Amino acid sequence: MQDWSISLERRSTAQISPENHSFLTIPDFLNNPEAAIEFASLQKFAKITPQYPGVRAPLPEEVCRNWLDQLSPVLDDTFGTATKGRTMQAWFSMVTAQPNELVPLQRFPHVDGTDPDQLAMMLYLHQTEHGGTAFFRHVSTEMEALNDESFPAYRDALQRDVANSGLPPALYPSDGAPHFERTHTCAGTFNQAVFYRGNLLHSGIIDNNAELSADPRKGRLTINAFFRPD
Repeated sequence: MQDWSISLERRSTAQISPENHSFLTIPDFLNNPEAAIEFASLQKFAKITPQYPGVRAPLPEEVCRNWLDQLSPVLDDTFGTATKGRTMQAWFSMVTAQPNELVPLQRFPHVDGTDPDQLAMMLYLHQTEHGGTAFFRHVSTEMEALNDESFPAYRDALQRDVANSGLPPALYPSDGAPHFERTHTCAGTFNQAVFYRGNLLHSGIIDNNAELSADPRKGRLTINAFFRPD
């Protein structure tokens, strides 16, 4: 039987960036990460959304239910109580698009949505030259997070940025210059899970000169999840 058991004992919380956004880290998250990698290698990965520069395969629903039961109290403690509970969706994900294949949207930091109550998880299951996740501030608006009210002003300002200086080159974001600056970096240690609000501007740390394999045993394999209020 597949071992999906998790350990939450070594978790820690921090406030990142000048705006003090909550950030939860759980090292050694999976008790048997190698089994999860092997399971991933048997899945059928496919491109799901045009925004994500790679391929995904869904995590089994029973795993999501089990993890959500265990994680819910921890998420409540860190990010505030969800009075009606949360739902969880999760995927195995691999970044596979080569830098020269990136569309303009993929060359900037992004948000997962504008709802501050939607939480995101990244579980790093790779040991490649690629890194974890970086968080950013948009220079001209000084925004680090977006919501429904602030998004139009951010969108218009970014369009002005591009009109003035052009699109970034076809590369994954690094330090974010000239339109963004990094506020926090998570190295993405193997079997480390991190949790944050999905409306923070962020980007995966991708080495533009390193291989991007589509093999889960060799590529930048992660499990990413969203937790939404029910």
